[in-house]
Amino acid sequence: MQTTSERSAYLVLGMHRSGTSATAQLLALAGAELPDNVMPGDEHNAKGYFEPWKISVFNDQRLRAAGTAWDDPFNLPYAPLAADDEAAWRERAVALFRAEFGEALHPLLKDPRVSVLLPLWREVLEAAQMKARVVIPVRSPLAVAGSLSRRDAFPVEKSVLLWTVYMLAAEAHTRDLPRAFVSYDGLLTDWRGQVAAIEKAHGAPLPRMSERAAEKIDGFLTKDLRHNDGEGDLASVPLVGALAQGVLDWFTASASGQSPDRAVLDAAAAKIAEMKAQMGVFVSPVTSTLDTTRAELLYERQLAEVERKRMEALESELALLRQERARIEAVVDTALDGR
Repeated sequence: MQTTSERSAYLVLGMHRSGTSATAQLLALAGAELPDNVMPGDEHNAKGYFEPWKISVFNDQRLRAAGTAWDDPFNLPYAPLAADDEAAWRERAVALFRAEFGEALHPLLKDPRVSVLLPLWREVLEAAQMKARVVIPVRSPLAVAGSLSRRDAFPVEKSVLLWTVYMLAAEAHTRDLPRAFVSYDGLLTDWRGQVAAIEKAHGAPLPRMSERAAEKIDGFLTKDLRHNDGEGDLASVPLVGALAQGVLDWFTASASGQSPDRAVLDAAAAKIAEMKAQMGVFVSPVTSTLDTTRAELLYERQLAEVERKRMEALESELALLRQERARIEAVVDTALDGR
């Protein structure tokens, strides 16, 4: 049994909109440590994403360096760059990790892009002498598709294929690591059971799980997190539905404590490789180009949000100073009146 005193990073892997935010907040409330710069909530996720936005920006840049993007449906397998270039990106990632997490004992890294870039980030953790503990939430890709349709206007076929690629990458890159598969629905109905499964899979308790933490988790994991229920016939989704159904069945079985045969995952990866050979040249460059503009806009948005929060903090501090000044002036006036 491992102990919580060992330095270890919690990695939340999987596709965007698949329960990674809820999982990350549970881990954070139980003692895993978020980075300094976290992406705030918005109209698509009011409770917050808990993503390290500077690391997300870095990951977008690294994906584009390989001619791909976060929403490239053929972003599998990991594509290393030339040795010198790969070393330079690794050095940047190490510096960024240290800047964001400092001396944290249990940093919490939640960015879906890490799923497809995990070979790089595993080297970062090794450089930091940090072990990895992985949590992979499992949610129907149709629920993910519903969210991405609202947020990005993606067709269901693209969202389902993206979910499949991210889940395959997350699984393939973590086979030798302590990892837990957790049901997103289970988090909302019985999160304590999911925590027990996480701790059993990791061979270690969560860092600071307590009654107070449990109360906060109860207050966070509410029914309003279920924005899309994922109902529908996944297998009937054109081109990719049957493929995704087999992958979902594997992860659902794993989340229930079973040990299903990975042959279905290998077959799915082979099928996606075949599709990539046939269509990747048409899809991936366009996706990368679109992502450049989108990432630049996101970066500017995050900078603006950071500046807004800084100004709010300064205004709050100024208001407190004004109150203190008024109090002191009142004390002085009273003293002078009493002379």
